[in-house]
Amino acid sequence: MAGQQIKGRGIVAVVNDIADGFLYLNTIVLKKYDVETYKTLYHGLKKVQKTIRSEAFPSNDTLKIRKRNIRLQRLHTAVMILEHAAKIKRMSIF
Repeated sequence: MAGQQIKGRGIVAVVNDIADGFLYLNTIVLKKYDVETYKTLYHGLKKVQKTIRSEAFPSNDTLKIRKRNIRLQRLHTAVMILEHAAKIKRMSIF
């Protein structure tokens, strides 16, 4: 599980790219992956979401607040797309 890669990169790097907006998940991208990759990606997305939420909230800096919220929004969207694709394929990723 630790050695899995997506597009030649590690899961952590892919999840960070999704959060930063460099990679976008859709059903076409997810079509070629197996159940283990879905699970690993799902848990990686949830882990990064939890990490971002646990960081100190930048209450006085509006640009940092915006950046944080956009990253969380991208991660949430990716999780919803992943859950929907798994539901269509009748996979359990939880």
